[in-house]
Amino acid sequence: MGHTPFPFLLNRFSDFAMVDTVQDPAESPSAWRNVMVLVAAQAILGSQMPMIFVVGGLAGQMLAPNACLATLPISLIVFGSMTTAPWLSTVMQRYGRRVGFFAGTLGGSLGAATAAYGLWVDSFLIFLVGSYLTGIYMSAQGFYRFAAADTASESFRPKAISYVMAGGLASALIGPQLVKLTNDLTVVPFVGLYATVVAINVLGAALFLFLDIPRPERVAHGTLPEGRSRGELLKDPKIVVAIICAMVSYALMNLVMTSTPLAVVGCGYEQDTAADIVSAHVLAMFIPSFFTGHLIARFGTTRIVALGLFILAGAGIVALMGVDLQNFFIALILLGLGWNFGFIGATAMLQSAHSLAERGRVQGLNDALVFGCVTVASLASGGLMNCSGGSVTAGWAAVNMAMIPFLALAGGALIWLALRPAEE
Repeated sequence: MGHTPFPFLLNRFSDFAMVDTVQDPAESPSAWRNVMVLVAAQAILGSQMPMIFVVGGLAGQMLAPNACLATLPISLIVFGSMTTAPWLSTVMQRYGRRVGFFAGTLGGSLGAATAAYGLWVDSFLIFLVGSYLTGIYMSAQGFYRFAAADTASESFRPKAISYVMAGGLASALIGPQLVKLTNDLTVVPFVGLYATVVAINVLGAALFLFLDIPRPERVAHGTLPEGRSRGELLKDPKIVVAIICAMVSYALMNLVMTSTPLAVVGCGYEQDTAADIVSAHVLAMFIPSFFTGHLIARFGTTRIVALGLFILAGAGIVALMGVDLQNFFIALILLGLGWNFGFIGATAMLQSAHSLAERGRVQGLNDALVFGCVTVASLASGGLMNCSGGSVTAGWAAVNMAMIPFLALAGGALIWLALRPAEE
């Protein structure tokens, strides 16, 4: 009964998206085709991420020699994404998006298979290796939003990014339900789930055969501007603020979400309840994407990112008010909404701050820094949750209190950018 509103919501927002399609007849068919392929990839392939995030900490707690290391598998996923992003971005710049996305599904398949084997033989080390390989998929998925913008016009670009992110709505429905279906498939907990993730990657890879994004032209040295170096890019105020806001939005979302299954189960609720809470969270992450692009076009990136940070603060306040089920649900829904506005707004801000020649360099740098910060957040999440205060409620409070300085950093950066004089 708890999930009956979801199809209705999906249909309503799909109708909204179809109306917008009619309103953009001038956009090229190839741009719409690419967006639709990437939406499907976000929905189908992306369902593996909520699956793994629901059970990653629980599996880590089962295998780890120390409870403080329970979220280390999730940290290794994010660390894998961070270390993969720079070279994967280079691969896409040289050989095209399709090659990079195939590499992502290969990493996802190998990672899930290795993690399943680690669970089967009760090896935390092998499970960690599988988690790292899964990070290759996570990194590739992060480039879906950039790929959507490659063939889009300037006016359509924010909408293309937000539509692709909206594909995560289906992954929010699919992933947690697959967790419930695969829980008891094997004698060893979670092995069936990781086997299902292998199948998702193998079958989902076929989607990229329909992608039509031209490979960037390679030009002779000196014939066209090569763009700014990484050091020069980091001197651009708009790029720096966009990266800071993306880092904070994503890291704080990950910090709290990673600990949520541990907190929910630790407070005496069922694992299926934790899956439902994560499902509501991921829905909140992606439902707004149907109109985030419109809001950005109307109000600008700075205001939308600021709104996202404000909502993230609200999530922390609700979580600190108690550990009843409604607190968990409301806090995680707000966490998803805040991430959506903060992260998509920061992505759109970044997209407008660099040239085509700088694309691969900027995107690789951005994702390396973002996922580096997320790696630290996910690792800290387990330590704060299990090793501070001596109780589940004290650990959960510590996780949410940790949001404060980072929200202050991102908010201060936005204010600084807004107060700078406009460039000629």
